[in-house]
Amino acid sequence: MIGAKAKFGFRYVAECYRQGKLIWREDVGNIIPDAALNAILDILIHESTQITTWYLILYEDNFTPDGDETYAVPGYTECTAYDEATRPEFVEAAAASQAITNGANPGVFTISATKTIYGFGLVGGGTDPNTKGDTAGGGTLLSVARASTNRPVVDNDIISLIGTLNAADDGV
Repeated sequence: MIGAKAKFGFRYVAECYRQGKLIWREDVGNIIPDAALNAILDILIHESTQITTWYLILYEDNFTPDGDETYAVPGYTECTAYDEATRPEFVEAAAASQAITNGANPGVFTISATKTIYGFGLVGGGTDPNTKGDTAGGGTLLSVARASTNRPVVDNDIISLIGTLNAADDGV
């Protein structure tokens, strides 16, 4: 039997600044949940409605993703303690070299309380995808990543978040 497989991966680079000084940097891969993989297939092949705008999130509890997460039942608690009124939009450039990224337009979170950040994610679709903490809108959780270590933040810290989705043929 001859077969071929595609690989998808999402990587986050987060930097936290305090009074203009870099205090930590995180570069971590993720899990693309099963529901997101199905959404990708449905949108590409089955003529499901394309999700045109995606939003970055932070999460604030000690949670390790396993692939069963969904937008409605994420398994983590989203951090909403930041000054921006809505989730930052993932403003991506066109795909190149089998990758798509918001590297030229990082998402920005201006932290408004003392918290510990444990991970990052990307959500979209549904009725309220830009609403902080929304899980009822019927959207899609495209990716979720656990940081390599817990990341403390305080009021007025600024987190800059870049996500990159890679796709590749595994060569089989």
